[in-house]
Amino acid sequence: MDAAPARKKMDLDETMMGRALELARRAWGETHPNPMVGAVLVENGAVVAEGWHARDGGPHAERVALAALGRRPAPGSTLYVTLEPCSTAGRTGACCDLIREAGVARVVIGATDPNPVHAGRAAGVLRAAGVEVRMGVRAGECADLNLVFNHWITTGRPLLAGKIATTRDGFSAPPPGTSRWITGEAARVDAHRWRRLFPGILVGAGTVRADNPALTRRWTEDGVEREDCGRRFVLDPLLTTAAGPEAAWPRLYTDRWRERTTVVATPAADGDVRARLEAAGVAVWEQETTRGPAGWGGFARRCAAEGVTGVLIEGGATVLNDAGEAGALDYGFWYRAGFAGGASWGGKLRRWDLAGALAAQLGGDQLTRGRLLA
Repeated sequence: MDAAPARKKMDLDETMMGRALELARRAWGETHPNPMVGAVLVENGAVVAEGWHARDGGPHAERVALAALGRRPAPGSTLYVTLEPCSTAGRTGACCDLIREAGVARVVIGATDPNPVHAGRAAGVLRAAGVEVRMGVRAGECADLNLVFNHWITTGRPLLAGKIATTRDGFSAPPPGTSRWITGEAARVDAHRWRRLFPGILVGAGTVRADNPALTRRWTEDGVEREDCGRRFVLDPLLTTAAGPEAAWPRLYTDRWRERTTVVATPAADGDVRARLEAAGVAVWEQETTRGPAGWGGFARRCAAEGVTGVLIEGGATVLNDAGEAGALDYGFWYRAGFAGGASWGGKLRRWDLAGALAAQLGGDQLTRGRLLA
């Protein structure tokens, strides 16, 4: 093939995979424990059908796109999909079989499926059926889309990710007696976007007492302000956050989403306080400790048993430092403001060494994220 037509074809592949990524993100955080996937069907260089996987148990993106077409694809058609099509029959049937039966001529795949049952099989299955296959187009972006799923499917454990906002010199708590945002609006909006990706969010008792947070996810879509709530976890070994009268309880225990709140406590916690929390609809998990390798290991195992595939740990610094020292953090989101705090600030975060770190400028703040090195 001449260089110019080949380059044009590769450029089209990049563009169409970008569109497939946009479609996949429409289900941001809605598909757990499944991955987000987008698909685009192209005939003669033009998009004729699109689809994405919208929810667990729903049809896969490839099926949605081919069904949306409403007819057999034209000869020479190309299907772009952000994740390797499944090659085994599950609840919705094998997508490789569907693609072959539909007569799609060419399939362009973004990321290899990390699921050991499927990983790398689709290309061989499709090529054996006479389908042309190109792998690895925008593979990094396609894999990054499914941070939570990728970890869960390969380890059987939830992705425990730390998130914190600090000054340029690493402090997360303003001087005593003061209150202020550390990062700007763009960074705070981005933080809520990542909250939406994770099924669960966790803070320590100190953060609950200091900030009385809602720990909900808030965003704007089509000009409409939206809010929802995932699983909310509070590390409170002695249940001190609920020791007072119910009228003084934090909102996590009293709002309309209180049944999505779980407090992680120890056997030393007051039994009467636990009973009152449970009567109000708040769950209490008991484990021997909430700190160190034993505490975080127990928490991760309980999450796995209940199908919680990822938890965003938002602090404070004491909780994050303990998780980091215990080797419990798999991933980190570090928002750093452009100003220094200085000696009057507290909540110093110990340094995170991130592998394959990605950076984004958000107004005057910077997000650095990546896997934590042991």
